[in-house]
Amino acid sequence: MPEISRFLGMVIFMNFNDHNPPHFHVMYGDYHVTVEIQTGVVEGKFPKRALALILEWYEQHREELLDNWNAIKSDGTFRKIQPLE
Repeated sequence: MPEISRFLGMVIFMNFNDHNPPHFHVMYGDYHVTVEIQTGVVEGKFPKRALALILEWYEQHREELLDNWNAIKSDGTFRKIQPLE
């Protein structure tokens, strides 16, 4: 479970053997969501304010997220992404 980024108690990660479509996971306490990289569709439950921050971060890093998805799938490598500032 490669940790892509972490901020404000939220951990963003991707799984090595995950299914399509390209997406990332976010854990925050007992909450968990997945966000599709190409569409921004969210599945799961998350506090409203925390979800807004995740979606803001996602909009800033969509290309990097897709690059990481492709790299993890092809050779297992990935790059950390800057947290939300």
